[in-house]
Amino acid sequence: FADLVLETWDLHCDRNGREHRTADMGCKQLVVRRGQPFTITLRFSGRGYQEGVDKLSFNVQTGPCPSETSGTGFHFVMTDCPEESCWSAVIQQQDEESLSVSLCSPPDARIGRYSMTLEACTDYQGSSYQIGDFVLLFNPWHPEDTVFLRDENERREYVLSQHGLIYQGTCDYIFCIPWNFGQFEDDILAICLDMLDINPKHLRDQDRDCSRRNDPVYIGRVVSAMVNCNDEDRGVLFGRWDNCYDDGMSPMAWIGSVDILRRWKKFECHPVKYGQCWVFAAVACTVMRCLGIPSRVVTNYNSAHDTNANLTIDRYINEKGEQERRSRDMIWNFHCWVESWMARPDLAAGYDGWQVLDPTPQEKSEGVYCCGPAPVKAIKEGDMLLKYDIPFIFAEVNADVVYWVVQGDGMQKQSIRSSDVGKCISTKSVGRDSREDITHNYKYPEGSEEERAVFEKADHQKKSIGEEDEGLHLRIKVSEGANKGSDFDVFAVVNNNTDEERACRVTLCARAVSHNGTLGPQCGLTDPADINIEPRAEKRVPMRILYEEYRDKLTQDNLIKVVALLNDHQTGDIIVSVRDIYVENPPIKIRILGEPMQNRKLVAEISLVNPLAVPLNGCMFVVEGTGLTDGQLVKELEEPLEPQAEAKFRMDLMPRLSGLQKLMVDFESDQLMGVKGYRNVIIAPQPV
Repeated sequence: FADLVLETWDLHCDRNGREHRTADMGCKQLVVRRGQPFTITLRFSGRGYQEGVDKLSFNVQTGPCPSETSGTGFHFVMTDCPEESCWSAVIQQQDEESLSVSLCSPPDARIGRYSMTLEACTDYQGSSYQIGDFVLLFNPWHPEDTVFLRDENERREYVLSQHGLIYQGTCDYIFCIPWNFGQFEDDILAICLDMLDINPKHLRDQDRDCSRRNDPVYIGRVVSAMVNCNDEDRGVLFGRWDNCYDDGMSPMAWIGSVDILRRWKKFECHPVKYGQCWVFAAVACTVMRCLGIPSRVVTNYNSAHDTNANLTIDRYINEKGEQERRSRDMIWNFHCWVESWMARPDLAAGYDGWQVLDPTPQEKSEGVYCCGPAPVKAIKEGDMLLKYDIPFIFAEVNADVVYWVVQGDGMQKQSIRSSDVGKCISTKSVGRDSREDITHNYKYPEGSEEERAVFEKADHQKKSIGEEDEGLHLRIKVSEGANKGSDFDVFAVVNNNTDEERACRVTLCARAVSHNGTLGPQCGLTDPADINIEPRAEKRVPMRILYEEYRDKLTQDNLIKVVALLNDHQTGDIIVSVRDIYVENPPIKIRILGEPMQNRKLVAEISLVNPLAVPLNGCMFVVEGTGLTDGQLVKELEEPLEPQAEAKFRMDLMPRLSGLQKLMVDFESDQLMGVKGYRNVIIAPQPV
């Protein structure tokens, strides 16, 4: 027989991409998921393949020194009965000189870039052909994959959706910003794989690193470390919280991960300036979804950063409600991390499912700034010794805050107030633009028997004193309309829950604050008000917060912390109430003109009114949306925007993808920054 000579081959990138749900990646290479067959066609010249005469086998290799022992190199022969636990090749169809072959990797294969060669052998004479490269990803659709997720709607949201919402604000005023994850955009897969290849574990031992890439726990840890740059590991983002962002982008200005990852690649893996927690979390979410691991961004309100891990955060204030001394322990009014879905075969049974990964650099874990994966179940149960980093995250959702009032004579008195850490833990709902509250995944109901048992296991005694039902109650209320540019009122609301008249003194103090709890200058203070309250009655003590007072003191976080202090003359108790107030930006209005259809021009009309009493200079709108825009569109206004004037413009879009897409807008100027808006657009498929 003449030698079997390979003339051409077809990797069917489009068809395989559709079947493996990777077609949106838009790259011209083959991208497939592990454990799932993909088809290639081989065309021979002169004669076709003959069973019994010709022997065909394949080599697939990943990493710098592929070997079967490390799971990075395999040689396998065409067979009729493939084994699920290893690489296989099966003939699907044969026409004269062409042969369709179905190839399949095991569901625990290493992910990453592979090369593939074909060896054709006739009468012991053989030829070898390099037939191309492909990328192998995790497969949440395969029941044997450690990232398998059963529900198709959840897979669509947590793996395939390229846009989402991230929750911010305060637990009393929760709002969301849109985010363009864009994990299937051009170059993003290549950038994510490059990130794995420059991580310090890979540089230390390339073979060992590649051989561990079958494990989402390992990949999650690498990604958590590489999204920040604190280990000087050429990580993606530089974190900054001091409101000085002039030599980079303010963390508030980003609306997507694609721009950040492309900048990182363009500037040769120098960290991109600047990120804060939601930016770190969103970029990590993009990378994990891109690699095929179901992931979502989660927000924890009143998140404790307990540096000495004693689960107690002490706050010292004077009798005016002003902070007396600084503490390294902080309460962030919100903190974002990522949850990724995976099995934990490295732990005892019961810890599979959602795992916390926190790429924001806070504390070191095994010598590196990364955090997790920590099973959410272990956090709820107080299982402090399990891998990884449970005590830190347990404190974020469970620490006590104790307020000490330092009196004029230097005496310290513990105030009465219940702990409020770990509230309203939030993520975007599946398939809808609404908030899902997942606090119950992290903690048992406050005051329940289960909570007490978990605290005992975690060696945690509650130190904060809960308010009594009897006696005086204190809370802070905000009037409607805490809008940027306006004055607004806050009230200390005192309830007398007793049957006798009570006398007390109430003081209110307001200061600008950053979202990580750093206090800025004062922007409001009342004189102490002595009040008498009838039995079972309520009284309010007002404080007006003036725009001219807070205008130059607010950070880009738009937050004001109000502290109310009540001295109960009868009991001598001091009650403290604290509330973070978010000062609202104006809305961005987005109108879509015309019938949205794939590959047909669409017009968006975008507008914003300046609510301030001063003109806005350097006004700029940035527009982006996967499938709607090619990268970012920027509109700069040539003139200042006068007070109460409206900026309005139209922008042409060319929708590339059909289905539900999000158009996202960010507005920047000298006085108003990080203003966000979005609009859902349903794009009809192009008629055939």
